[in-house]
Amino acid sequence: MNSSESIKNLSSALVKAQKTMGGAVKDSKNPFFKSSYADLTSVIMAIKEPFASAGIAYTQFPINDENRVGVVTRLMHESGEWLETSYTLPLVKNDPQSAGSAITYARRYALQSIAGIPTADDDAESAMIRGNTDVIDDMQLKAVTNLLKETKADVKAFCIAYGIPSTNKMPKEKFDRAIAALNTKKDRALQEAEQAAIKVKEAAV
Repeated sequence: MNSSESIKNLSSALVKAQKTMGGAVKDSKNPFFKSSYADLTSVIMAIKEPFASAGIAYTQFPINDENRVGVVTRLMHESGEWLETSYTLPLVKNDPQSAGSAITYARRYALQSIAGIPTADDDAESAMIRGNTDVIDDMQLKAVTNLLKETKADVKAFCIAYGIPSTNKMPKEKFDRAIAALNTKKDRALQEAEQAAIKVKEAAV
């Protein structure tokens, strides 16, 4: 593991992020072992919001060493401090597909480990951090609920992304970001609908 000369600010930010960080939901299936696992997307969803709020970003880039491939994962704080580690796996078969699968596997485990997040069961609620957080009021809940319906959003995925067991348990501190994201989704859907209508008219001419 390597790091900048000091990681004082990064350490404080990571503590802050982990206070609000839920687990990665095991929402992907492994048919061979008949088990569930948290895929890379679930891991990213679990850390994205807490990291951004704490001023932390990450990068991952592939590496290889003879018959091993993997990634270097670096956590970076807005102060310029950083922490990185590498993780490689042996190649079962020497072809691009095997290398790609191994890199994805390495990304998932390396990111999960460096962020310090657990995996949770399929139940979305078990992936959330419970506490006495001040939650949104009825008017705010109505605004979120209406936008979720208007955008036809996946409510379960929305809750996982914001680290909450249900929409009525959303902390007030996350309300503005959630509304902004849903309004962006709504605007994008309207633009796509308008473009589709234009294409239909052009095709009818």
